[in-house]
Amino acid sequence: MRPVKKQTFREQIVDELKAAIMSGRMAPGSPISEADLAVHFGVSRGPLREALRHLIEEGFLVAVPYTGTRVLDLTLEDLREISSLRTELEIFAFKLVWPRRDAAFGAELAARCEALKACSRAGDGEASIATELALHSFVFETCGHRLLLDTWQRLKGRLQLYWATHHRAHDRRVPEIDAHDRYVALAIGNDFDALAEEIRNHMKQGLERTERFVMAQLPAHRSA
Repeated sequence: MRPVKKQTFREQIVDELKAAIMSGRMAPGSPISEADLAVHFGVSRGPLREALRHLIEEGFLVAVPYTGTRVLDLTLEDLREISSLRTELEIFAFKLVWPRRDAAFGAELAARCEALKACSRAGDGEASIATELALHSFVFETCGHRLLLDTWQRLKGRLQLYWATHHRAHDRRVPEIDAHDRYVALAIGNDFDALAEEIRNHMKQGLERTERFVMAQLPAHRSA
């Protein structure tokens, strides 16, 4: 982490802390010291607290009563809930947008997939998570269901932490270059059931690998 420019206090603090959390430099479960961070960033408590509140709302941090604020530590239950909710939300979003897809929809989805591939080729783990999020967000942005989009937005923070853990489980910083080719092809194709099955299978396989990775690191009392 590095000191920030005063004209963009909150935004830069949010970005710096996100990067530290996603990379593992701020470990899951680690406590947040407002005093230490204020000194590190060279800012007052005001913008720092605004940044921390934002990260709590996004799901990167959690406020524990009488204890303080900590980096979210995803449990197995968290992983399973994120995976199952994301699966059903995305399938529902595609069901809504399915009859309204057009050439522009397909072109934008393909463009976002190409942006993700570029990040994978560059080995940019942080950018790859942001672009993967953008790829999967597109259907929510276009489905015409505001409450569904809002639900997706509130899941984003935990989803990014899920992906960071998923990448570590696969011992890589970025997705494989062709990992989303079938997803995009089915999303612009004519077989909705095949797309839904692809989403479910993709999420199931990813969850199983991530669960094994997390179970190998957790104390026995947290593996249930």
